[in-house]
Amino acid sequence: MEELAMLRQLIGQLQELLQLYGSFPPQNNNNHLPHYLYFHYSQQEQDHHHLNRWCFPNIDDSSENDYYPLVMAAGKSGSCKMLETFKPPPTKKSRKERNRGKLPGTTDASEVMEQEIWKEFPEDLFEAVISRLPIDTFFRFRSVCKKWNSLLNSQSFSQHCAEVPPAHPWFYTITHENVNSGAMYDPSLKKWHHPTISSLPKKMIILPVASAGGLVCFLDIGHRNFYVCNPLNQSFKELPSRSVKVWSRVAVGMTLNGNSTSCGYKILWVGCDGEYEIYDSIKNSWTRPGSMPSYMRLPLSLNFRSQAVSLDDTLYFMRSDPEGIVSYDMVTGVWKQFIIPAPLHLSDHTLAECGGRILLVGLLTKNAATCVCIWELQKMTLLWKEVDRMPNIWCLDFYGKHVRMTCLGNRGLLMLSLRSRQMNRLVTYNVTSREWQKVPGCVVPRGRKRQWIACGTAFHPCLTATA
Repeated sequence: MEELAMLRQLIGQLQELLQLYGSFPPQNNNNHLPHYLYFHYSQQEQDHHHLNRWCFPNIDDSSENDYYPLVMAAGKSGSCKMLETFKPPPTKKSRKERNRGKLPGTTDASEVMEQEIWKEFPEDLFEAVISRLPIDTFFRFRSVCKKWNSLLNSQSFSQHCAEVPPAHPWFYTITHENVNSGAMYDPSLKKWHHPTISSLPKKMIILPVASAGGLVCFLDIGHRNFYVCNPLNQSFKELPSRSVKVWSRVAVGMTLNGNSTSCGYKILWVGCDGEYEIYDSIKNSWTRPGSMPSYMRLPLSLNFRSQAVSLDDTLYFMRSDPEGIVSYDMVTGVWKQFIIPAPLHLSDHTLAECGGRILLVGLLTKNAATCVCIWELQKMTLLWKEVDRMPNIWCLDFYGKHVRMTCLGNRGLLMLSLRSRQMNRLVTYNVTSREWQKVPGCVVPRGRKRQWIACGTAFHPCLTATA
């Protein structure tokens, strides 16, 4: 009877705990189980409430012979396990957790790459996979073997690269601190690269002025010599001397003859006095097709802060007096002029394009407030319509400051260099998604100083483009 008293006392304490922290389990109607046990809830109630399972005897309705074996079993085990906590199903462990107990150098049998299988991997599929890798990953792969390094010269690999949709353009820039070396920015990875183009002259300042098909066109600061280069594969060409010797400032535009550089490209330079020449990479020579039409006002007063915009075979240049746009069709050789007044209180404006639309990017300053604004040219009215502007929280940093802006790219993704005596900021603007993002500072390798961007141009990275 002492065991019965102890058990009743224990059950009473459990009932008090249930009243404080939970509910008493329901009566069980299972006929095939002993009547002195309350078993766990029905499956439906478990799924609904996710409660713990309880199990203990009903002393009041049972005889001593019914519960005595249970008491004796509890005494032998040293404890009476009245509660059984519900355990959720085991979850799938991560690879890091699975490998935590493994010895270094050991791998699971299922993770071993069978050489007999992978050595038969189709060659055309291999090149298709490599052509879709990120650009910086490909250059790490080149160091694996000679075969992978020779992919740049493979015609089939070039075809695979041409099938890949163009990614975001990269930006080739020149900094104030290192005018003889460029810095490339990859907006997808938000990473700066510092290429070494050994063929470019080292004793003069070379500026990127235009791009097409993965090639970047450079012009020396004296406006005498042109160079074309692919910064990714180091393909380089120094263009022949021009027939017209113009030492004044010139505007430069570049277009492709087809879908890739294999079909050739053309470069157009225009001087303030209306003189212009065209370089054809197929002929490897400069030609002077003719003179500008008489109705075009000379001198052109070109906005040299604005790079040329290319739409198909037509190049667009911004002029300042009168305000508007000048265009040249590289196929038909036709010049056109559009008088378009600029928005009020505008400065440091430049042309841009996205999906066949001509855009205008500039600083809008009124009183002490300054903001970056985006306009789109309306084809019917030939007027600028504002379509977006930088978030106000960012523009507050410009308040009361003399801010200057340079637009480094004009191909759907813009990079803007905003600077004053108190700040130096780089931001990108995605015309399609209308997203503004800050760009990390450009730091020289093994250096600490963040450099100021002087000029630059956007180009679509292409591994196989040749100058």
